[in-house]
Amino acid sequence: MKTILSAFFSVCFIVISTTVYAQQLAEVASPDGHLQLCVLVENGKPVYMVSYKGKSMLENSPLGLTTNEGDFISNMRFIESSTGNIDKEYVQDRIKQSCVTYNANTLKCTFSNANEKKIVVLFQVSNNDIAFRYELPMWGETRACVVEKEATGFRFPSFTKSFLSHMMRPMQGFARTTPSYESGYETDYPMERNQSDEGYVFPGLFHVGDHGWVLVSETGVRSLYCASHLSKFTDGVYTVDYPNPAQNNGFGSSGAQIGLPGVTPWRTITVGESLRPIVETTIPWDVVEPLYKPSVDYQFGRSTWSWIIWQDASMNFKDQVKYIDLAAALDFEFILIDAWWDSNLGYEKTEELVRYARSKSVGVFLWYNSNGSFNDAFQTPIDKMNTSVARKKEMKWLQEVGVKGLKVDFLGGDKQETMRVYEDVLSDANDYGLMVDFHGATLPRGWERMYPNFVGCEAVLASEMLVFVQDVREKEAFYATLHHFIRNSVASMEFGGVVLNKNFNKGNKDRQKRLTTDIFQLATAVLFQNPVQFFALTPNNLTDAPGFAIDFMRKIPTLWDETRYIDGTPGKYSVIARRHGEAWYIAGVNAEKSALNLTLELPMLAGQSVTVYNDKNDGTPRKETLKVPADGRLSAVIQPNGGFVLTNQK
Repeated sequence: MKTILSAFFSVCFIVISTTVYAQQLAEVASPDGHLQLCVLVENGKPVYMVSYKGKSMLENSPLGLTTNEGDFISNMRFIESSTGNIDKEYVQDRIKQSCVTYNANTLKCTFSNANEKKIVVLFQVSNNDIAFRYELPMWGETRACVVEKEATGFRFPSFTKSFLSHMMRPMQGFARTTPSYESGYETDYPMERNQSDEGYVFPGLFHVGDHGWVLVSETGVRSLYCASHLSKFTDGVYTVDYPNPAQNNGFGSSGAQIGLPGVTPWRTITVGESLRPIVETTIPWDVVEPLYKPSVDYQFGRSTWSWIIWQDASMNFKDQVKYIDLAAALDFEFILIDAWWDSNLGYEKTEELVRYARSKSVGVFLWYNSNGSFNDAFQTPIDKMNTSVARKKEMKWLQEVGVKGLKVDFLGGDKQETMRVYEDVLSDANDYGLMVDFHGATLPRGWERMYPNFVGCEAVLASEMLVFVQDVREKEAFYATLHHFIRNSVASMEFGGVVLNKNFNKGNKDRQKRLTTDIFQLATAVLFQNPVQFFALTPNNLTDAPGFAIDFMRKIPTLWDETRYIDGTPGKYSVIARRHGEAWYIAGVNAEKSALNLTLELPMLAGQSVTVYNDKNDGTPRKETLKVPADGRLSAVIQPNGGFVLTNQK
């Protein structure tokens, strides 16, 4: 390992010394020695570099902050560094792996600015992940400051290609509710084309040619800081950008107000020769801790949801009873009763529905508009979640009635003001034993571990856009091949999918045609991970969908003990494996225009009999049983816009 490090850091000095003055070197490597990081000062500016197995993944990338108490970007001086290590094991439900071991080496670098004020950058380097944050001490008697912007950046080799989603413009879209992390992706793009004025949302995926892959994101964001995103590509680098001041109708600072001593959220970098470390990373949760204990033993699972296919007109007592009965028939744990329940049903009839659902062993989630003054969203109930007094009164009623959770919508924005709303809703809901799902929302950043009653965020171009937009229907398979490499890799993703109607409408009428196969839809129940899944099945599916598809949905879990990358290329096809207890589910989808022939390495199923769900050549579904060869190598064919699932679930 020392030989590898010596060669890497010698290269750092050679490259830098020919062009600029480099001061003092600090270095750290992962426990296995493959991932290396060095930190230095170039002409008074701190920078860092990252290499994996001797190949450059990030070149001299800037570090630093600007605060109202001083500049920590330029005229910086290296003071000292220290190293250490972290060995940690934890159990965590609601993420891609239930039992996690985290081993990392640490590097703490102290710098001072022109006014002799100090700042610390703490790096934690595990075998495929780097997490780092800024730590701000008290400066004399100063106990508070505002962080106005960051210089933190990511400078990739020039041949790198990007896989990014645009940050939406503020105060646009439906009822001026953006940004809501619901843009599509530009994939395999030359970086110089990444010129969106609003930048790009976290996480961002980058293909560094033959060197490998890098995923960048952030975690640990709560009420004490704003959320951030990537800037457009400028002067060879992406920087960490804070929210557009126009978010939330211009109200609230775009920076972060913090008490001193204080810390920023973690910026994370996942690195690998292949996509395996990207799919399997747990770094968003490795570096955060629970903020409070659960008030009850929260139970997760599957839910029916009338609004996604039957829309607003379904918000009546009769249709909601049908969906409660559907949940019971499917052995689902929940029903979500969406917008307008308060005006269309009223509180008394809603209580009656909750009682009826309880008689069927079905729990209830109720929808709420987050809005008080954020935007123009008008759906009711409104003005129930935006203030502490109204929120606690409503939650007390929810607890008394026996509601299990709530879905809070239309929170668009990443300002610290909005982060406080998220945390306040979650914390108050826990006091009343309620789970919370967010819609029209930001990316969760470590929240599954931080908040025990958090059960997901949309933050993706999700199933509702399949209903409304033809272009999204045409790209459904394309987007599905991206999510577990990007969005769903770092956080739970409440997609609201698995549509077995042939058309995205009530009555299954010949319009808004679904362009993917039934088996594709079943595969997404495995590919898309969220502890509470609001599936888009309809009552008619009990008789018009394939019987084995309904039986599959009766058994599909939403909690996973293990996740493994099997195969795939973002935007083309993908195959992953998830384990729940002893049951393995291997799922894949194909966005290509022709059938895909694969040989899968499945050692976990070697010699076992499995059930296979696949498409025939004409796209119709089939089910069969076969035995995986003793060497674990299994051939599979995935049809265009199709999918497959195999499982040893009995």
